Amino acid sequence: MDESVKTMNEDKQTRPRGFTSDNIAGASPEVIAAITACASGQAVPYGNDELTRTVERQLAEVFEHAVDVFLVSTGSAANALALAAITPPWGSILSHADAHINRDECGAPEFYTAGAKLVQLPGGAGKIDIDALAANATRMAGDIHSVQPSSVSITQATEMGSVYALDEIKAIGHICRSANLPLHMDGARFANALVTLRCSPAEMTWKAGVDLVSFGATKNGTFGVDAVVSFRRDLASTIAFRQKRAGQLSSKMRFMAAQMDGYLRDGVWLRNATHANAMASALARGLALVPGVKIQQRPEANILFCRLPTSLIRGLLDMGFRFYHDRWEPGIVRFVTSFATTGADVSDLIGAATSLYAPIGSARVPAGAE
Repeated sequence: MDESVKTMNEDKQTRPRGFTSDNIAGASPEVIAAITACASGQAVPYGNDELTRTVERQLAEVFEHAVDVFLVSTGSAANALALAAITPPWGSILSHADAHINRDECGAPEFYTAGAKLVQLPGGAGKIDIDALAANATRMAGDIHSVQPSSVSITQATEMGSVYALDEIKAIGHICRSANLPLHMDGARFANALVTLRCSPAEMTWKAGVDLVSFGATKNGTFGVDAVVSFRRDLASTIAFRQKRAGQLSSKMRFMAAQMDGYLRDGVWLRNATHANAMASALARGLALVPGVKIQQRPEANILFCRLPTSLIRGLLDMGFRFYHDRWEPGIVRFVTSFATTGADVSDLIGAATSLYAPIGSARVPAGAE
């Protein structure tokens, strides 16, 4: 075999082929540098250090609003603690049926709220239907025999890869204010949604009626830190005590703050999200040209859903590609890109799908039809 061809083939085999989630990516160099910079010397523990104060100031500037910031180790912790602060045990949390808090958090919101009920609302593309929300916002309110509507949670970007438009968030915010329901935003992919909308963080949150945000960073370049960001100062004490009780008040908080500082400084978080989104769009364009592949919807963030023939799914898996499939329905595949996904990674997947379809398509041609 020609050495150049051999080298190219070996490169393809060693190139990362994971598209399961943006959680599989490493950390941004800027975040690694920030961790290293704070690793020596002493610092006051439990979030009373200057670096944590710096992050609080940074997020206040990002959101153009006075905020209380609580750094936690996971997005599930951020969601559960935020919702527990605004939902009593006899209350209900209104969310989309496919929301992460409903599908993928093992009952954490119910646990941390001491029993609040998740009420699942319908809606296309992973977004809450406005009419369904309006109908449920005051349903059974005051009835002692029923859980009481207490809060609303939206996911931005959604689990389906779609993004709530500003008008949609404002409409939800209006319903929440009318019904006196606090509005929480699960922003695990906050930056991915933000760069798509090309708006300010303020416009996507408190100006549209959002009270608390689970500000995600882990999926977009940090080792493992997210934040509860509250625009309501009256919630600070209850969130603080819940953070400690949940084991989320880190003694060496400076290392969590360093990650967030490296993430926010000089726009790293926005560049990372822009790149991840661009890789998903490039993947969608390339796969759309492969016969047998049906793009379910144009990716608005860094998540792409497709329908693939079973044989093509099997072939990609056999070649070492990793992605979620058949979880939603047979033949439906989810590809997720990240800040670390390269153009070569995307081209590799597109090329593999194209090469695999050729024998699949030939097998479908009836005898004598050539």
